[in-house]
Amino acid sequence: MDSLEHHFLIAMPSLRDPFFAGSVTYVCEHNEEGAMGLVINIPVDMQLHELLHQLELTPDDIPELDQPVLQGGPVAADRGFVLHTPVEGFNSSQMLADDLMVTTSRDVLETLGTDDAPEKYLVTLGYAGWTPGQLEQELVENSWLTVPADSSLIFDTPIGQRWHQAIGRLGIDSRQLSSQVGHA
Repeated sequence: MDSLEHHFLIAMPSLRDPFFAGSVTYVCEHNEEGAMGLVINIPVDMQLHELLHQLELTPDDIPELDQPVLQGGPVAADRGFVLHTPVEGFNSSQMLADDLMVTTSRDVLETLGTDDAPEKYLVTLGYAGWTPGQLEQELVENSWLTVPADSSLIFDTPIGQRWHQAIGRLGIDSRQLSSQVGHA
């Protein structure tokens, strides 16, 4: 099995699941035990400053906190995940690539909007999870396209353009994709 860690899963137009339709998912982990990823392009109806206020982390009016919180996936939707550029010292972080980490501990949220914050970050609620063999089966069923990940799509591409940009990295015009499933 080839690992899809540090790849994007790009939902095919035929994928109608309400959590994943039109999604781009960053794969954080993929091994014989299954896979885990974060959807990076579907906002929830909440801005980051609102989430921080609910957690009683009430920073001053800081423009960079006026960004949407994203739906990371349907599993543990009450749990936060912060994808960010590397910063050492948080309680629960994992290095995903040379230029990307994920942190799940509250201490990263406490830094957002301060000089101690990661240079670039996005916050998701929940994650996407697959049992052993499940993601591989979905790939066989043509539910997903895959492309190696890079942080510029995560941090520098507007949310509404991430799906089209990810498809474009494969040299495909998204208007040419069919919503019909099949094999040639």
